[in-house]
Amino acid sequence: MAITQAMCTSFKTQLLTGTHNFTNSTGNTFKLALYAVGSGGKSSTTATLGASTTAFTTTGEVASSGSYATGGGTLTNVTPTSSGTTAFTDFADLTFTTATITARGALIYNSSATNAAVAALDFGSDKASTSGSFTIQFPTANASSAIIRIA
Repeated sequence: MAITQAMCTSFKTQLLTGTHNFTNSTGNTFKLALYAVGSGGKSSTTATLGASTTAFTTTGEVASSGSYATGGGTLTNVTPTSSGTTAFTDFADLTFTTATITARGALIYNSSATNAAVAALDFGSDKASTSGSFTIQFPTANASSAIIRIA
């Protein structure tokens, strides 16, 4: 019944077993699904996302609208690199067009690896679009801002 911003614990373990490959041209396919808290989901059950999330789920996912379909959208990876002692990767911004969506958060997951959860994102409040563009803007891909950093 809540969304908590977190790197999923299962993802941390899976990094050590080589489950995830973030390389842009030859890596896995990562997706981002949007979730609602309250009546915005396509089911009557609201999303519960956080560190304990292990895989993509449709529970609490927003309803399909415009270019948003069940499972969300495919992310464009930024090939991992490092700066100083921090390794990082990120994604290009993702836009769903002609969409009527109200979302409170999102889940990044690896659709190439049985929909394994990577990170739960909490938007802090409901974000909405009405027959327009719903854009997920990722931070700058650098050692202090990238969405995935290992320091």
